[in-house]
Amino acid sequence: MLTSTIAAIATAPGPAGIAIVRISGPQAYQVAGRVFEPKNAARSLEKARGYTALFGYFVAEGRRKDEAVALCFRAPASYTGEDVVELSVHGGDVVAHQLLSACYRAGAEPAGAGEFTKRAFLSGKISLTQAEAVMELIHANGEQAAAAAHAAMEGALYRKIHQVTEQLTALASHIAAYTDYPEEDVPELSQKALEDTLTGADKQLADLIDQYAAGSILRRGVTTAIVGSPNVGKSTLMNLLSGWEKAIVTPIAGTTRDVVEQDVQLAGATLLLADTAGIRQTDDPVEAEGVRRSLRRFEDANLVLAVFDSSRPLEEEDRQLAARCAEKLAIAILNKTDLPRAMDFTACAAAFRKVITISANDPNDLTVVDEAVREVLQSAKIDPDAAILANERQLTCARTAHAALTDALSAAGQGYGLDAVSVCVDDALDALYQLTGEKASDVVIDEVFSRFCVGK
Repeated sequence: MLTSTIAAIATAPGPAGIAIVRISGPQAYQVAGRVFEPKNAARSLEKARGYTALFGYFVAEGRRKDEAVALCFRAPASYTGEDVVELSVHGGDVVAHQLLSACYRAGAEPAGAGEFTKRAFLSGKISLTQAEAVMELIHANGEQAAAAAHAAMEGALYRKIHQVTEQLTALASHIAAYTDYPEEDVPELSQKALEDTLTGADKQLADLIDQYAAGSILRRGVTTAIVGSPNVGKSTLMNLLSGWEKAIVTPIAGTTRDVVEQDVQLAGATLLLADTAGIRQTDDPVEAEGVRRSLRRFEDANLVLAVFDSSRPLEEEDRQLAARCAEKLAIAILNKTDLPRAMDFTACAAAFRKVITISANDPNDLTVVDEAVREVLQSAKIDPDAAILANERQLTCARTAHAALTDALSAAGQGYGLDAVSVCVDDALDALYQLTGEKASDVVIDEVFSRFCVGK
């Protein structure tokens, strides 16, 4: 594959300031030279050094089509590890596709999905986990998600896995030397040293697996349920967080009959908001179905915003809701501070991670909610800069390695011998090498990059 030269549009479609066509491969400069004319006739694109830029024109069929800038990168100091030229023209679908078609006529081939990043991986520029992080960054929908993707691109996960593989490789080498070459006086491996190494490596994998759910929340968004009794201001809060009138607000109890959804950016994360029907006993079959759906969203939510009307005394339904929230990551929002307060919330406060008072009608109180959500999410120990498993593929590999090390510890503890331990350690190493891409099959690699957009 690396013998071909590929080209693709690397910017989003539609009107924009610029559009970029990326060309990569052994003939990148020859292809670019056939469609780019430097304004300074004394300059030559094909002789340009890496990390330089030339101003000129996009030319096709003997005519200048647009002004253009050529950015030059020389192998191996480029994203793909190959010669790369990026041609920038004015944004817009017409000119960008004219330039891409001209590159094809000049000898380039269409790039496949994720093929530029795939070439970076195959050239040894990045690991498979770093390649996957590129796509995570592209799709990041919040500050924390972007930070987590950037940490993975910088090699946080790869370094963590590499640390484990180094420990296991040293152990496997010691076992092999001790059992295969007894005449060489290789030091005996003590039972304690064996178990300590296996336990340490196993714990690091277990921690990564345990953090997967939290990392998934960070990357994909926090499923958030707004719950409470009728007329406490749930829909008003939804509108405050959304920045527009997403939900219908009336003084009539039971106005919200179904779940109203909206994604919002808050506290550096994406909240997948669901404004639910008021939770209460009702004989209305339609409202009862809304309550049932509300409770289901409550159970599935990563974060609960429980809204209470502070202008009226605490009622039994409020106490029941607080009791439900005790096992959840929940914030109590005492709403309607613009009215005289009549609620004593002391008895219920312990069920929540945070209790705040606001008026959902006051746009200034959005800051109060933002700070509370930020504090509660941080208390959940989601560290975007830490090593985090990014997807099910990585999770499966980590679980396989974890299971193999559990078997190795069992074999060591039950006296099955070093050969049995060695087989389990080899299985763990094989799974970890698949995770980082050092032993990934072509099928796995193709599957990873099939999810990429063309041009990246």
